[in-house]
Amino acid sequence: MTWIIIVAVVAVLVLFTIYAFNKLRRVDIGAQEALGGIDVQLTRRADLIPNLVNTVKGYAQHEKGVFEAVTEARAGAAAAAKGGSVQEKAEAQAKLDKAIIDVLAVAEAYPDLKASANFQSLQAELADTENKISFARQYYNDAVAKLNGLVRTIPWLLFTGIAGVHAREFYEAPEGQATPPAVSF
Repeated sequence: MTWIIIVAVVAVLVLFTIYAFNKLRRVDIGAQEALGGIDVQLTRRADLIPNLVNTVKGYAQHEKGVFEAVTEARAGAAAAAKGGSVQEKAEAQAKLDKAIIDVLAVAEAYPDLKASANFQSLQAELADTENKISFARQYYNDAVAKLNGLVRTIPWLLFTGIAGVHAREFYEAPEGQATPPAVSF
């Protein structure tokens, strides 16, 4: 009879360990997937930037410094999206936000450009992408909150080492970058 109880307790412990391992891994994968969603939107945004810059360039040939800054910021954002930390991604996006604002400020000086259907379309796509980035960031932070809640509470805390899962950092916009750049005229 004692053996049956010992086997039953061991079996329950093994089953719970497997359950805990799988639950932690699933939640961690969910957070990784959510971060990937941010990367997709940031890459989409970075892909829109050259079209926007080229459209504005046609009207504002003399604003070379602005366009170089955008190109540099876009390259940094694309590199961060491919492999940077959450903080590096946020900082690269803050730099790109500033560069986009500068391009849009240049565009403000050209009424013909603002009336261009191509520019308006790019502007609408950029605004849509900003909304998607905001949603992706919130989705990631929700996934991280769920993960961090598990890895910091008992009994899940006891299985984080076995599962190789640890708390993740939230996606926080750098100081002054809590809102997306304004893209309306």
